[in-house]
Amino acid sequence: MDSVPDGGDLPEAVTIGVSITVPEPFGTRIQDARAGHGDPLARSIPTHVTLLPPTEVPTTALPGIEAHLRAVAAGHRPFRMLLRGSGSFRPVSPVVFVRVEEGAQECRALEADVRSGPLARELAFPYHPHVTVAHGLPEPVLDEAFEQARGFRAAFEVAGFSLSRFGPDEVWRPWHGYRFGPA
Repeated sequence: MDSVPDGGDLPEAVTIGVSITVPEPFGTRIQDARAGHGDPLARSIPTHVTLLPPTEVPTTALPGIEAHLRAVAAGHRPFRMLLRGSGSFRPVSPVVFVRVEEGAQECRALEADVRSGPLARELAFPYHPHVTVAHGLPEPVLDEAFEQARGFRAAFEVAGFSLSRFGPDEVWRPWHGYRFGPA
């Protein structure tokens, strides 16, 4: 991933997000399941655990945001994540997800630090770490996704997080990676 540019070739504002990438082969397995359920966003969003939801920021703020994220990463240590089983935000939101069974506490601490300083913002819902497998689909499809995700299990080491940008083609692309401090 490239460093965040100085803004010379960017519009006045960009939409960014910060997340933990779910590594292979697990990321593709979840993306394939999402596509199999007919989720139109399946291939435009890399499989992840959100730390900062889509947020529009002035391009001129990017150097300060990058410095903030470097400092956040330096203050955290690698941790183990276990994704297992299914959950849902229904009826509040039409989302089915894989649960973060181990590593949720670390995600909460990391999310709070990321969403501070130049990235401080209110959230529409309380933060709940998860990996989306279906979103905004008909109820029977969400039911099916919930059942299929029940048997999902993935364990891996989280060594950092990524800053991504929402492109004009409506695809999320990792832009810069931040590694945690030494264990």
